[in-house]
Formats: sequence, C-alpha cells, structure tokens
Amino acid sequence: MKNLIFTALAIFTATFAFSQYDPKALETLEAMSKKYKAIPAFEANITSTMTNETEGIKEEFKGKITVKGDKFRLALDDQEIINNGVTVWTYLPAAKEVNIDNYDPGSDEINPSKIYEAYKKGFKYLYLSDKTEAGVLCEEIDLVPEKKDAQYFKIKMMISKKDKNIQSWTMFDKSGNKYKYTINKFTPNPAITDAFFTFDPKKYPGVEVIDLR
Repeated sequence: MKNLIFTALAIFTATFAFSQYDPKALETLEAMSKKYKAIPAFEANITSTMTNETEGIKEEFKGKITVKGDKFRLALDDQEIINNGVTVWTYLPAAKEVNIDNYDPGSDEINPSKIYEAYKKGFKYLYLSDKTEAGVLCEEIDLVPEKKDAQYFKIKMMISKKDKNIQSWTMFDKSGNKYKYTINKFTPNPAITDAFFTFDPKKYPGVEVIDLR
C-alpha cells in the first residue's frame, strides 16, 4: 500500500511539474537559442546513437551536420539528408537511390537546423539538474510536447552550463527507441554556399531518383 502511495505521489509530482513552463529552464533555453541564432552558419561532427533497451538494440553512427539558416545537410554512415528549406533529399548510398520530397515545416519531425528553437512552440520544459556529460558540466532540461499524439514524447537537452553550447539532445519515441545526437566538434561560420544544400544527381552516376512530390 505504501508503495502505491509513493508511486501515485511521484506521478502527481511529475504531472504537476510538467504542467508548468519552468522559468529556470526557459532562461537557459533562451540563452542557448540566442547564441545559435547569432551564428549565420555552422558545422558539427556528431555521434548518432539509437537504442532500444527492450529489444536489446544499440546502433551508433558518426556523421556531420552543416546548418545555414533554415537549410541543413546531415551526413551519416548510411544516409545523407539535405534540406534547402523547400525540398528534402534523402540519399541512400548502399541502395544507390535518392528520395525527393517537399519539406513540411508543420510536421512533428524535429528539424536538426532548428533544435535550438524547438522549445518555442508546442513544448513544455523543465529544468532537471546539473549533470556532467563527457567532462562538460551541463544543464539537463526536458522538453515535453503539448500534443499527446506527438511523434516523440520527450526531448532531453544537455546544455553546457559555461557557454550554453548544446552538448547533446535525445529524442524518445513511444515504441521505446531513443535517438541521441552528441556534438563532438563545433565549427562556426564555415565557408559554404547555398548550392551545398541541394542534391545534384549528375555527381552520383547510376543513382535512382525517386520523386515523391
């Protein structure tokens, strides 16, 4: 009986906490967002990890993300996603194919170029604690979507306490998958043009183009 009371109390406390928009979390998120918005473009070497403890799955990929305004190019071991703010290309090297689709800014998909602004629309936020990750003292903040049918039920952000850089973010979906992106190296203002954020089939001989628009 005592355990049931403690469990109910814990659920009530968590529910109450997430009914709030934590001002301490907001202060950190606003400082982080302001920093990234002031940078016209950036590149980051990242590690992408997908885990599912129930299924015993752990997959890890190295990659690089390049961001300029609304545009981004995410290159991982098994695929490359290019978004110029209008069109999205998903290139699969092993299959020698590229899928083309329209970019839908209103979808539940978390845009990697806008992760620093995700909290501004459709999320509640809670400051959890200070925690060290990879030797960096971070502020741990959870974002919880206001919509119950959102694709991800939580996004955990680890933000450097010292300089407000994003150390990592983890997205939790309802099937038990966790997608973590860790920034290993950050380079502001790389020399890139808008052409970098388009896919040119001529540079990929033999690629099959699948237009889904």
